[in-house]
Order: sequence, then C-alpha cells, then structure tokens
Amino acid sequence: MDLCIIIKGMSFFLQTSVGIISNCVILLSYATILYSKCKLMPVDIVLSHLAFVNMMVLLTRGVPQTMTVFGINHVLNDVFCKVIVYIYRIVRALSVCVTCLLTVLQAVTISPNIRWSFVKLKDMKFLSLSLVSLWVINMAVCIAAPFFSALPRNVSIPSFTLNLGFCHVYFPDQMSYIINGFAVSFRDFAFVAIMVFTSYFILRTLYRHRKQVQSIRRQNGDRNLTAETKAAQDVLRLVLLYVIFFGIDNIIWIYMLTVSQVPSTITDMRVFFSSCYASLSPILIIFSNRKIQNGIKCAIKQKTVEVYVCQI
Repeated sequence: MDLCIIIKGMSFFLQTSVGIISNCVILLSYATILYSKCKLMPVDIVLSHLAFVNMMVLLTRGVPQTMTVFGINHVLNDVFCKVIVYIYRIVRALSVCVTCLLTVLQAVTISPNIRWSFVKLKDMKFLSLSLVSLWVINMAVCIAAPFFSALPRNVSIPSFTLNLGFCHVYFPDQMSYIINGFAVSFRDFAFVAIMVFTSYFILRTLYRHRKQVQSIRRQNGDRNLTAETKAAQDVLRLVLLYVIFFGIDNIIWIYMLTVSQVPSTITDMRVFFSSCYASLSPILIIFSNRKIQNGIKCAIKQKTVEVYVCQI
C-alpha cells in the first residue's frame, strides 16, 4: 500500500477515534451526573447536545472517509448512502447552530442587563424550544440532500459533483452547484457572525466585571461570578476553535466552487479540516470543565466499586 495512503488513512482514523471517544466521555460523564440525581444547568445540556452532534459528524463523515481511504468502498448500498449524507448535512449544520446557541446562552447568563432576567428565569423552557427548533429547521432545510446522492457509478465522475468517496452528490448543472454552495456558506457565515458578536459582548462584559471587582476579588461573594467568568472564557475558546477551522474549511470550499472537477486531495483536506472541530472541541471541553472531570471521577469510582463487589 502506498505510504501516502497509509498516512492519510491513519490521520483520518486517529482524528475520528479520538473525537468519538472524547465525545462519548462527555456524554457518559453527564449521564453519571444525572444518575447521581444532580441537576444539569442549561450550559451543561447544550454541551452534551454539542457532544452528541459532533460525535454524529464523525460517525457519518470520518468513519466512511477512513473506510474509503483504505479501499473499503462496497459496504454501503444506495439507501445507506442517502441516509448518511442526509444525517451528515443535519448534524454538520447543528454543530455550528448549537455552538452559536452556547455563546448566546453564555452571553445572557453573564449579562448584567435586567431586561434579560426573564430569560434567565425561564431559560430551560427557551432552551428546549430552541434545540427542538434547530433540529426541525435543519431537517427541513437538508431534505433535498438524499435526492442528489447516490453510490459512485462505474464511469468517470461528471462535472459539478461532490465526491465524498463512499458516495457522490450529483448536481444537474453549474447553477445549482453554486447556489447550494453559497446557501451552505451563507448559513454558516450568519451563525458565525452571531457567535463573533456575542463573543465581543462577553469579552466586553468580562472586562467591565474585572475592573469592578478588583478590590473584592478575595471575598466569598465573588465565587459565583468567578465560576461564570471561567465558563464564559471556556465558551470563547470553543468559538475561537470553531472560527479557525471554519475559515480553513470555507477557503477550500470556495475554491471547490470555482472548478468543475475537484481533485481528491482537496476533497480530503476539506473533510479533515471540517472534522477537526468535532474532534478537538470535546478535548478542550473535558480539560476545561470541572463538572465533566468530576463526572469522570464518579464513573471511575462506581466502576471500581462494582469490580470490587464482583470480586467479593
């Protein structure tokens, strides 16, 4: 086997494996917290939702891509091809939507403006409605994806075709190809713009808060504010991570819109960078979120106790 193929395949395999395991750790830690009858805060619910969405991104894009690189091309049939493309389109859109929702929720949480107090009091109701709405909207918007998807044909790849390796997305002409590309890019840019705006608001609020509490930072009443500040900083790191890989992904995507035949190397690069957020964000969340770390410790302790009881 060619060395380049081995390096490419191992890169996708490691990225997918690390991402799936990390997202599973987040979900299991929150499940442990719920099992111990502890209440999850709204931010925790959004983070667990983000972990699930990112795990699905890797399962529907990273796993098939890894199989394709290693030459495992005939496992899926046409129906599974359409289903996987449809699910991937939904969860990829939800990844940016949920990250955006997380920044908005954090901005509302730390906002000193009394006008947002009614949202804080009813945040669970608004949060549930927001998450359900995002799922329904993206499922409706992506409904056309399966109709353009099919298994690769035993002929040369037509122009204006997205080559996913295990599956092809065929567009009838250049206009539909470009319209689809700009529609996806416009949606992502819109949510990224909201994230950038709310991140600016969070940074400004944190700066004002820091100036106001410098003299009383060691007092007991400042502990909750410090926790909120740390949570806000963690969200800003997530946004920065997303924006970096979003920029790389869309630079490659814009280039792909300018050519009718996209080289496979360019497609592989886009798949890799577009999956980096789903793979790296859970690691950032685990190392920065104390509640998740405590949930992991509780799960380990429970497992240790179960093993000890079984041995007895």
